[in-house]
Amino acid sequence: MPIYEYICERCSTRFELRKPFGQNGDTPCPECASKARRIFTPVPIIFKGSGFYITDSRKNNYQDSSQDDKPTDSN
Repeated sequence: MPIYEYICERCSTRFELRKPFGQNGDTPCPECASKARRIFTPVPIIFKGSGFYITDSRKNNYQDSSQDDKPTDSN
């Protein structure tokens, strides 16, 4: 069962509640028994593995751009 976060509309108490997916309806505040609304928070994204960094997609014959700026010796 997922854990949902709620905030009371009257006393601003924040609390978490474990509910099944299909169960909807009003959720009372445990402090004042007033109506509470559910808070939606973003889920963190974690990139693991290869392919997420600039160095993962470079070719083996990659040249550093700072080497292109150096003058060539033409003696």
